[in-house]
Amino acid sequence: MWYPSIIHHGAVTGVTGSCHQLMMDDGFSLLVDCGLFQGAETSPDGSARAGQLAIDFPIEGIKALVATHVHIDHVGRIPYLLAAGFKGPILCSEPSAKLLPIVLEDAFKLGFSRDQKQVERYLKLVEQRIVALPYKQWFTLVDNKQLQARLRLQRAGHILGSAYVEVDVRYPEMGLKKRIVFSGDLGAPHAPILPAPKAPYKADVLVIESTYGDRLHEDRRTRRQRLEKVLVHALSNQGTVLIPAFSIGRTQELLYELEDIIHRGMAKADSVKSDDSRSSKAPALGWANLPIILDSPLASRFTAVYRELDHFWDAEARARLTKGRNPLAFRNLLTVDSHKAHMAMVNRLAQTAQPAIVIAGSGMCSNGRIVNYLKAMLGDERHDVLFVGYQAEGSVGKQIQRFGPGNGYADIDGQRYPIHAQIHTIGGYSAHADKAGLLRFISAMRHLPEEIRIVHGDPEAKRELARAVQAHCMSIGHEVDVQIPL
Repeated sequence: MWYPSIIHHGAVTGVTGSCHQLMMDDGFSLLVDCGLFQGAETSPDGSARAGQLAIDFPIEGIKALVATHVHIDHVGRIPYLLAAGFKGPILCSEPSAKLLPIVLEDAFKLGFSRDQKQVERYLKLVEQRIVALPYKQWFTLVDNKQLQARLRLQRAGHILGSAYVEVDVRYPEMGLKKRIVFSGDLGAPHAPILPAPKAPYKADVLVIESTYGDRLHEDRRTRRQRLEKVLVHALSNQGTVLIPAFSIGRTQELLYELEDIIHRGMAKADSVKSDDSRSSKAPALGWANLPIILDSPLASRFTAVYRELDHFWDAEARARLTKGRNPLAFRNLLTVDSHKAHMAMVNRLAQTAQPAIVIAGSGMCSNGRIVNYLKAMLGDERHDVLFVGYQAEGSVGKQIQRFGPGNGYADIDGQRYPIHAQIHTIGGYSAHADKAGLLRFISAMRHLPEEIRIVHGDPEAKRELARAVQAHCMSIGHEVDVQIPL
């Protein structure tokens, strides 16, 4: 085997199960992410999937794991990696170090045990393994006569704590050195709360995601207008808008945007009221009383960490704080914690004509509290389902997205549910960079890669991004080997 080399254990047949192994020599390798598979997606050989989570590759020689961010499709198999005997450190950014134990506690409870003593022992083990790395600082992995390797995390703008990974590998006796960059998940350039990612200075080899490699997002103003339109529909139709969203990242961005829509709506309403000539003609939209219901204990915990780490926010978000606004803790926001309170909320919204916005997990509707809302409300045309993120093949969310506009049905927990609710998709709220953003990440490098590996996308998204990358490099006279690993 030639070194350095890369083995892909996940995010090859789709967008979940991210896991890549950088082989540096016969006895030293680095694992980049170790995530869950979702929907119908599997590992390259099909041996690992949503219901088959045990580690299906040898772990000998893996000296460290680096987590690009804490989404479950990037870290959800870490409990299984530890169970398989992995003894090395878990490297991540400083914000991720605060978020990762929360994610892994949930993963442990779902996959292993809810016994509190076992959970506490496991969390203690995890926290002992975590090494929090500041952004932009090099961390030495190995330093001897045969091999020198170090890594550095840079902000990726995807969720709080997300990073892309730069790895420098040197072979002193051979006079060889390579820089390998793993993109993780890259954020959209104008996403709320977090600064946009900046391209690395150079890469010899780049492993890059392609979730939205075949499409362009709506601009932020347009998608905010579309989101507001759905909210206005809820107010006028006295229905509930169900938003399936992952507990970290998407949920906080949505809360940030919803707070702004309500803030602007109330300011506009106050302005109209002050004008006697217009007040009688103005529609009575109840912005001040529209409840935004966050029905996810996990999302509530993550949101609290987001608030705690506001020094990692971008300039716009911090400016709102200085004006006395609380984008992630505003008056309309209600949280639902216990399962009993959750079921009571489902029944109340399904049986009464009270407008509301519900954000609940999971983002692909395959499990979590959103499922109970869907069962109760999919068949009622007063309600809306709004998708703001990617839906993997085989997921319940994909069924609803695909068959809902034609009043089809969805299979949930083995039962068929007709779809009469209105179905919406706003792609611009993806926390992933689109085709233009991915190309910008590559083209902005001062020294372009010799090899680019495109992962973490559906087949057409990967092919389209590959075509775009090759066309760009050809236009500037740069030779590049673009690969789509199988």
